[in-house]
Amino acid sequence: MEDKRAVGREKEALAESYLKEQGYKVLQKNFYSYFGEIDLVAKDGIYLAFVEVKYRKTQKRGYALEAITQKKRQRIYNTAKYYLYQNQIPLDTPCRFDVVAIQGQEIQLIKNAFGGL
Repeated sequence: MEDKRAVGREKEALAESYLKEQGYKVLQKNFYSYFGEIDLVAKDGIYLAFVEVKYRKTQKRGYALEAITQKKRQRIYNTAKYYLYQNQIPLDTPCRFDVVAIQGQEIQLIKNAFGGL
């Protein structure tokens, strides 16, 4: 059986490279708080993007995007608020929540995938 953490790190590194190719500037990887974790924090133009990376090897367990439940979105949202607070970033900074979905070998970037800040 594959080591899930190793696979996760590999896919997050792949997502980071992909985002850089798209013009993003990655500011932080794996930001942790009491509320949860954000895989990548990046700048995309004027936006501060909180990026969730989801991977599915096959469709057997569903699509990568389906794994981002309401509960997961709430954790990301709360962690993002804490990131802003901890880094003294003004609350009026344009922010959004992006998703990099990796399904097999296909990579899809969804900007502003869900609401929040």
